[in-house]
Amino acid sequence: MSERSGVAVVLGGSLAGLLAARALTSFVDRVVVVERDTLPAGPEPRAGLPQARHVHQLWSGGARALERLVPGVTGRLRAAGVTRLPVTTDMVVLSPHGWFRRWSESAFLLPASRDLLDWVVRTQILADPRIELVERAEALGPVGTDAAVTGVRIRDRDGAERTLPAGLVVDATGRGSRAPQWLTSLGLPAPERREVNPGLAYATRLFRAPEQARNGFPLVNVQADPRDRRPGRGGVLMPVEDGRWMVTLHGSRGHEPTADAADFLRYAREELRHPLIAELLARAEPLGEEVAFTRTTANRRHFFERMPMWPENFVVLGDAVCALNPVYGHGMSVAAQGALALREVMSRQGPGTPGLARRIQQAVSRPVRAAWDLSTGADVFYPGATETGPTLRERITAAYVGRLLHTATGNGRIARRVTDVTSLERGSGVLLAPSVLLAAAVGPLKPALGLPPLTAEELKAAGLG
Repeated sequence: MSERSGVAVVLGGSLAGLLAARALTSFVDRVVVVERDTLPAGPEPRAGLPQARHVHQLWSGGARALERLVPGVTGRLRAAGVTRLPVTTDMVVLSPHGWFRRWSESAFLLPASRDLLDWVVRTQILADPRIELVERAEALGPVGTDAAVTGVRIRDRDGAERTLPAGLVVDATGRGSRAPQWLTSLGLPAPERREVNPGLAYATRLFRAPEQARNGFPLVNVQADPRDRRPGRGGVLMPVEDGRWMVTLHGSRGHEPTADAADFLRYAREELRHPLIAELLARAEPLGEEVAFTRTTANRRHFFERMPMWPENFVVLGDAVCALNPVYGHGMSVAAQGALALREVMSRQGPGTPGLARRIQQAVSRPVRAAWDLSTGADVFYPGATETGPTLRERITAAYVGRLLHTATGNGRIARRVTDVTSLERGSGVLLAPSVLLAAAVGPLKPALGLPPLTAEELKAAGLG
């Protein structure tokens, strides 16, 4: 590609693909987004994104990247009803190490239904005349050689196949990406791959919150404890737009929740480590009888950045690089940071620079790394998550992180450092600072909490006071 010319093709019209398209508008005349589904005109579900019906959150590290890519979008999300939730101030969390205290703000979340978030972002990005959307079209594979990709073959809605020439092809097709097979079809070796599958199933229902709890109520998270080598069970109650609570229950092999609406409250009350979520739901109004149910929750990462060779003009982003267990809420943030990395590398190197695609792929791997370690650091301990069990490195890392989390229950400074990493604001290296190591050795400075840290006003608003 020249300084500013040519066409880029982005495969996938979900969040990662649209943000990649936005990032590329600074460098090409036109971006073509190829999407398998028909994208809805409003904040509605779509067939190709079943996980959208469960709790989603945009951590502050991802929100900041999103705002840099799409200026003004966070304001539009707020106008659409998305709240700004300070971490850990407005969070009630039972960790494997006890209840976390509600420390002063160190990061924030944007909790929203995925349908609303996608719609707000999609509407703003597709308003750009430089971006063309091709719907109901299937990507068949790249065109080119092991040295360079020159375009992509697609099958249109009428079954006709054609080639889209492109100076850059970005694969953002998500968990179902065929990028590893496409690379081998070009004559390249298969990328290194790692999968950690905790075997979790998710069940989600929507509720109308009690009237006095519809504004400013904290997120409630009862976490599973994978360390006890038994099936893990957890749940998240997330306040979302329109005064609703979105509640996702999850359990691993042997203790999964079901899609039965009549069993939802029982699972929350009897299977979770604390009945708080069930107690809150007993005073909320179910919105319909439908329970969204999903099993596709494996962590799967392709180490494309380690490939000995990489073709020019081909980049992989988002879940196509690293698909994460949704319970940790990092997928959208990693997608936003990956698209921002794409833009920054292209700004520094310039379109058409030899080795540009490889540098982009290496940059994309950096935000993936922290989220991968956070997700698999816990999930690898579930029975059957991997064929060989946790590696020595994973055991050592988990032991140290566990000590940090235990310390964070009673040490606000360490809680801030942990949320710096969890929110993807900073890299995991901050957890190895000498002062943090010393604090972990000392442990919590305050005694453990015996009860959920809800205020008297919150208990009253929820009908529990």
